[in-house]
Amino acid sequence: MDIENLTEIIYEKEENGICTLTFNTPERRNALSYVTSLEIWTVLDDMEKDKNAKVLIMTGCEEANAFSSGGYFNMKYVTSIPPEIMKEIDLMDIAQKRLCMKFWNFNKPVIAAINGLAIGIGITLPLVGADLIYISEDAWLGFYFVKRAIIPEFSSTFILPFLIGFQKAKEIIYFGDKMTAREAEKLGLVNKVLPYEDLIPFTREQALRLIPPKAPSMALNRMKKVMHAYFKDILARTLDLENEALRESMKTSDFRAATKSLITKKNPVFKGK
Repeated sequence: MDIENLTEIIYEKEENGICTLTFNTPERRNALSYVTSLEIWTVLDDMEKDKNAKVLIMTGCEEANAFSSGGYFNMKYVTSIPPEIMKEIDLMDIAQKRLCMKFWNFNKPVIAAINGLAIGIGITLPLVGADLIYISEDAWLGFYFVKRAIIPEFSSTFILPFLIGFQKAKEIIYFGDKMTAREAEKLGLVNKVLPYEDLIPFTREQALRLIPPKAPSMALNRMKKVMHAYFKDILARTLDLENEALRESMKTSDFRAATKSLITKKNPVFKGK
């Protein structure tokens, strides 16, 4: 995909080196499709090649009132993807290994400004892909995978226990309860909670602190590269396991019940099959 052909995100580059990626599908509350993932990959690739690009800010468009409502797996939508785009997409990569590893190997700082609800990959992506996470006080997180009878993706089955310990991580993903911004801050999942109107200005201030003349950007890039190096193989193996488990989960009766519940708006009745 060419950088000029983005349709689901807005990509802006400033002369000072700050780049901004804005999820821009308000009609589905910024749910991330296979195309969105490809566009994010394309942005990261563009920044890697651009020596002037120093730091990336990720956020959601204001119209959506959301950072991201999770993954978008509408099959009617999938069949409408142009063939030239479809050839770059692996539908079997449900855990998004290609994009996740692109983020992990991306040496430039990434800041997530979570300006609304962040569900599913809407939170697992910034947990792995962002170096700093700032969140508005009215935003909330939803690790809702158990409610869909699937497992978490984007290597979050590794990163979540790594960040907060096994016991708390299991509690979060086993029950899938809604988490407030303050609860996320207390657990150390986000760096700072801010009033909505202060979120983007504060994020930009922090971005300026990571680029010249206030910071040695090359040294920061090397810091990130060294800190991430040890965990590359662990993430890659975790993503393979997640993909395997997700494919098996999607064959179950429980998954079909969860999918049906999204239509009926009733709680699913799971049978463990």
